[in-house]
Amino acid sequence: MNKIVKKRFLNDAHSLFEMKIEAPLVAKKAHGGNFVIVRLHKKGERVPLTVADYDREKGTVSIVVQPLGKSTQYMATLEEGERILDFVGPLGKKAHIEEYKNPVVLVGGGVGIAPIYPQAKELKEAGNEVICIIGARNEKLLFWQDKLKNVSDELIICTDDGSAGREGFVTDALRDLMKQKELSRVIAIGPLIMMKFVAELTRGEKDLPKVPTTVSLNPIMVDGTGMCGGCRFSTLDGQVKFACVDGPDVDGHNVDFDNLISRNSRFECEEEECLTHYEEHACKLDDKIEELEEK
Repeated sequence: MNKIVKKRFLNDAHSLFEMKIEAPLVAKKAHGGNFVIVRLHKKGERVPLTVADYDREKGTVSIVVQPLGKSTQYMATLEEGERILDFVGPLGKKAHIEEYKNPVVLVGGGVGIAPIYPQAKELKEAGNEVICIIGARNEKLLFWQDKLKNVSDELIICTDDGSAGREGFVTDALRDLMKQKELSRVIAIGPLIMMKFVAELTRGEKDLPKVPTTVSLNPIMVDGTGMCGGCRFSTLDGQVKFACVDGPDVDGHNVDFDNLISRNSRFECEEEECLTHYEEHACKLDDKIEELEEK
């Protein structure tokens, strides 16, 4: 079992939290682009989470989680010192890191802000000019600005409502950069719809140049080892690939995002039902605890 050595919420709304997990064997081999499979207890589901940071000397791996479903909401209740049953990894192909001639731009949206950090750090260590663009609906949903500043030559912050940085989407900032500079590569991690629009922008249409673009397909994983087939996705050249073993970082210009977005919603009813049962159970449990305390 793996010990939670640090846990903190990243905003007042408790809609994001960071965990640092004691996992020396995983930390020893982890790189940007890798992910882990987490199982909280014997009856728990397998949850794929991207490696957000790692410390080989201390033997820890950091993850950032948005508590939406049953498992992640339960995970949010765990505290420092408690243990997780399974923490398996690193899985997937590590990010391709080399020294590029021109700047590399990393685009992180929402929770995707976290997994661009290790890639930005490794690209910077390889001698690259690194520009990070991060975006969220509002200022309260932003995090890790200081960490990203330390590994970036430039950090651009975007919010939908203009409460921090520039008002607008990450694609607006990326479009401006593409007009100003010649870029070697764009790496985008975040919601599928965001990655779709980043890939469309960098295809080289109209007055913009084409820029090689990598996207991360972790959102569609279930098993994470290539056995279940749940993470399969179609490519525009007619192939079927698996995000867990062929990625999760893949060529964004070759992903059939429309098909992928449709498939990503296939378990919505089951997820909602499971979450409803969990919340009802938790609510009744809280009432029972209060009743016993009163007695």
